[in-house]
Amino acid sequence: MSETTAETTELTSQYSAQVAGDLERNLKEQERLSGEIEALQAQLAALRHDHTVLVNIQQALGIPAPAAPAAEPVATVPAPRKKAAKAPGAAKQTKDKKPAAADRKQTSKKSTATAPTTSSLSPTLVDLVREHLAGQSEPRSAAEITTALGQQHPERTIKATVVRTTLEGLVAKNQAQRTRQGRAVFYTTPAPAAEPTTSGEAQDGPAE
Repeated sequence: MSETTAETTELTSQYSAQVAGDLERNLKEQERLSGEIEALQAQLAALRHDHTVLVNIQQALGIPAPAAPAAEPVATVPAPRKKAAKAPGAAKQTKDKKPAAADRKQTSKKSTATAPTTSSLSPTLVDLVREHLAGQSEPRSAAEITTALGQQHPERTIKATVVRTTLEGLVAKNQAQRTRQGRAVFYTTPAPAAEPTTSGEAQDGPAE
């Protein structure tokens, strides 16, 4: 009986030491992963902030939003290869490849279905500024246009700096005119060009 009790105490001491070591390694791994998660969350927040700024600049310049790249099929390609290496047989390989092809078709359908709706429902800031100027009979400043557009579209974050950049872009394209009154700058729609009918009539008169 004494030998068996000695063996059991040795086993329990070994298991307790092993469990204690595993717990310590587990806690260290949790601390390491939590630190990495916090760093990744900070990077994600910074990227989201940069994304909103870039989208505002893109809308101010009137550049259409590019279609999202199809990155999902690249991620699904290695999965059938791993399954084919582990499980022999041609039947299993075909079964593994069919869901990946179905997923690719579904993702392509979703991307094509959502692309026209987002572009049609969200007009660019250039269109909004151009339409607002066309509906005004008097010159308007960038601050006044920003306030008016913010009231018309409360769901969008419209900044005065972005509106001013958009107005200067329209002036460069001859789609708006800039006037100064002291230190203030006002913008209006360009005056329509005179119709060249009188010159043609003047040329036709002597010929008859």
